Amino acid sequence: ERETGQFRFHPGPIFTGLLLADEINRASPKTQSALLEAMAENQVTVDGQTHALARPFFVVATQNPLDLNGTFPLPDSQLDRFMLRLSLDYPDPTAERALLTGSDRRDLLVQLVPQLDGAALLALHGAAQSITTSSARLDYRQALLAASRRHAEIRAGLSPRAGLALLGAARAWAMLSGRRHVLPEDIQALFVPVAAHRLLPARGAHGETLARQLLTEVAVD
Repeated sequence: ERETGQFRFHPGPIFTGLLLADEINRASPKTQSALLEAMAENQVTVDGQTHALARPFFVVATQNPLDLNGTFPLPDSQLDRFMLRLSLDYPDPTAERALLTGSDRRDLLVQLVPQLDGAALLALHGAAQSITTSSARLDYRQALLAASRRHAEIRAGLSPRAGLALLGAARAWAMLSGRRHVLPEDIQALFVPVAAHRLLPARGAHGETLARQLLTEVAVD
């Protein structure tokens, strides 16, 4: 500030409840690494001062895997912070026709009606954490992690962070299914989107293929 000759902190766009990082692999490595603290600790440190982020805080990122010019591949530690990775294919004919004949997507944004506020979303998060998981389900989850670490085609297996993400996702899936306990089907339904981007293939295999192999190779007790 010119009047005082001092710096004053101005919160940037990351200080929000939902951060959309479009084509995150076009961000510089410095920007990508700065996201690590925000995603892991829900805080930002600038000039030795720590600033808390909003609660809830979510990061949704996109990347185009086809055009690699001018991109910076996300480091493994950054990928491990994302709970899920989903792949979007072409829209079905009905959705594509609505897209081609409907209003501009930007115009539709102003018509969106909020369905939850932050407090309600945090309450749902707390409810998901209360979903019970039996010892047998924990054994199954650990067996999947262990199998990924000794698989001949996987250079680096799943981390404990991946195990925590799998448990959290399975609990949420069970709650959305109207149950108060986790079933093997919940773990299996979420395993590929949770694990595929975290697996480092030893050769040319694809992460999703390896994740599906692990599901077929690890038996459910």
